[in-house]
Parts: sequence; C-alpha cells; structure tokens
Amino acid sequence: MTAPHDTSPPPVDPTDTADLGAVAATDGLAARLLEGLAERFGGRACVSAVFGEPVTREGVTVIPVARAAYGFGGGTARGVRRNSSGEGGGGGGGAETRPLGFIELRDGRATYHRIRDPWTDVVAPLATLLLGTTAPLLARALTARRGRNG
Repeated sequence: MTAPHDTSPPPVDPTDTADLGAVAATDGLAARLLEGLAERFGGRACVSAVFGEPVTREGVTVIPVARAAYGFGGGTARGVRRNSSGEGGGGGGGAETRPLGFIELRDGRATYHRIRDPWTDVVAPLATLLLGTTAPLLARALTARRGRNG
C-alpha cells in the first residue's frame, strides 16, 4: 500500500518576484470580482426594483418602503506545482428585500402605513394557545408530584 501524495501547492516564496507579481495579479482579479458582485447585487437590492416606483392616482401618492440588504464574497487563488500552475476563483452573493409599509401623501399630509408580517399573525396566536394549554397541565403535574413526595 502506498502513502497518499500531497497535492497541495507549495507556499508562495516572498523573495521570488515572479511569485509576488502573480499574487498581485490575482489580488487585482479578486478586487474586480468583488466590485462586479457589489454592482450587480447592489443594483437589484433596492425598493423600486422589487416594489415599484411611487404611484399617484386621484391626488394620492403612495411611496413603497422596504428594507433591502445584500451580501457577497469571493476570492481567487494561484497554485504552482513543479512544471504546472493554475488559477481559480469564485464568488457569490445574495440579496433580500422585505416590504415594511408605504407612505401615503394626500392633501399635503404624509401618513405611514405599516405592512404586518403574516407570520406574526399566525405564530403569536399559536404560541399563546400553546402556552395557555400547557401551563395548567404543567402546574397540575408539579402539584401532584409535590403531593406524592411531601
């Protein structure tokens, strides 16, 4: 049986100017990659891209309000091994937009209307129901246990 071979590339030699030039070129590629990701996701993670522009009808203007967020990451690497070398890189990201409400402009007055999260309307009553049914059962079980032990 033979031992597995180490396929990892050797570390970059800081005294070798060819290695340093390749690292600098790779770092430049990483910076360009990250900038491109930021531009792509940043341009899409905005209120108007998801919820539309303000709308005016019959003297009333509605302006959507949302929270938009994005994150991204990426990187590149260079490997050198005996008579061969290679480069690789990758990146990715994601964006989220969530409606919060809208501002209604009518007769010179602005009013904010919050949009409720549908999960809040479901989870809060279920949690209250669960607590209301289990608390008395738990109290009876603890009382019965004390009666047997005491």
